[in-house]
Amino acid sequence: MELQRQLVMRKIEIKKGDRIVIQKLKGTRDILPKEVVTWQYIEAKAKDFFERYGYNEIRTPIIESLDLFQRGVGETTDVVQKEMYNFEDKGGRKIALRPEGTAGVVRAYIEDGLSSEPSPLKLWYKMSMYRYENVQKGRQREFNQIGVELFGSDSYMADVEIIQMCSKFFEELNIKDIELNINSIGCPKCRNEYKEALKDFIRPNLDKYCDTCKTRFEKNPMRILDCKEETCKKLNQNAPRILDYLCEECKTHFENLKNMLNELGIEYKVDSNIVRGLDYYTKTVFEFVSKIDGLTVLGGGRYDGLAEELDGPKTPAIGFATGMERLINVFEANNKDLNLEKNMQIFVAYIGDKANLFATKYVEKLREAGIYAEKDIIGRSLKAQLKYADKKQAKFVITIGDNEIETGKASLKNMETGEVEEIELENIEKLKYDIL
Repeated sequence: MELQRQLVMRKIEIKKGDRIVIQKLKGTRDILPKEVVTWQYIEAKAKDFFERYGYNEIRTPIIESLDLFQRGVGETTDVVQKEMYNFEDKGGRKIALRPEGTAGVVRAYIEDGLSSEPSPLKLWYKMSMYRYENVQKGRQREFNQIGVELFGSDSYMADVEIIQMCSKFFEELNIKDIELNINSIGCPKCRNEYKEALKDFIRPNLDKYCDTCKTRFEKNPMRILDCKEETCKKLNQNAPRILDYLCEECKTHFENLKNMLNELGIEYKVDSNIVRGLDYYTKTVFEFVSKIDGLTVLGGGRYDGLAEELDGPKTPAIGFATGMERLINVFEANNKDLNLEKNMQIFVAYIGDKANLFATKYVEKLREAGIYAEKDIIGRSLKAQLKYADKKQAKFVITIGDNEIETGKASLKNMETGEVEEIELENIEKLKYDIL
């Protein structure tokens, strides 16, 4: 264990002279101030948008019992088998870092008595997740998701509202190059027959599949369809379709969903290869895929048996999640001319100690009035102050000296046009009106 720790540390330490510079871990990233404005914009849009649909925010712990994800997500999934961060704490408890949001929200739904709330219960979240997987663009080991969970409706109308909401959310963010793919993976009743047909298809070539797929063959052959290995993908090309094995209830549910989407003018494709990567899904599953690169931006589906699996009451449910990193990539590709940076509105320059004190008090009054204002706090010359204001792209500059303090008037310079106008310093409301 100590050797392993040392090897990891060597990867994240770079010698610089006699010092050791510690770098961030692979698969994590710093979200810098210029990027944060985009995150804040999307998060604010999501909060406002979901609240219009009646969703309230929920926040669950980053650490949970390992058993929650083994039982809830599924022991044969990639998430549990390959990607989950888990460890034993000082009390000997088996702990996991949250790899996805739904299982924790369902645990809270059961444990905190949310099942007594009026149905349907609508919840949304924005949380960080952790999976040890291959790092690539839009995919990190620490990543962030925005998600929605709806409890208490087994009607196809809940599926329709969720999918419609996703579609409208992309419109809200001006994301256009996106398409909807849907499928039904049935319920436990009709899946048993399908699993046998799938095993019959796979069995003759089982020795050619990867070792992970071989272990899944008996326990959960449907997980083999979700394998990312190219060899396994090719072997699965002519596999039987779950849609051909749906029971009457699941078939009717899926047909009703498609008919309503058609009535609402929501375009979609039926993709029988969608099984989603987590075991708790039942019936409807869906993905919104970028037309630019073919990658999934948002995915979700129905999970009617998860609450019971976690020893809660029988509760039909449906939800979705989108990775923020991936969503931001698509958002920026569709909104190239959108400038979200908030530049300084007023810089207050000063000449002399008396003006420094006045400017310190005055800039605070501007902030109290809701104006983004700054002044020098380093001790620069007037020339250097104005240079700083220009670098910070301040819209206006007010210069304070002894004369301005005596008269109560000063010059307001528009840094873009060069125009100058005289203002009364105490009339901040008029100043606010003029600059906004």
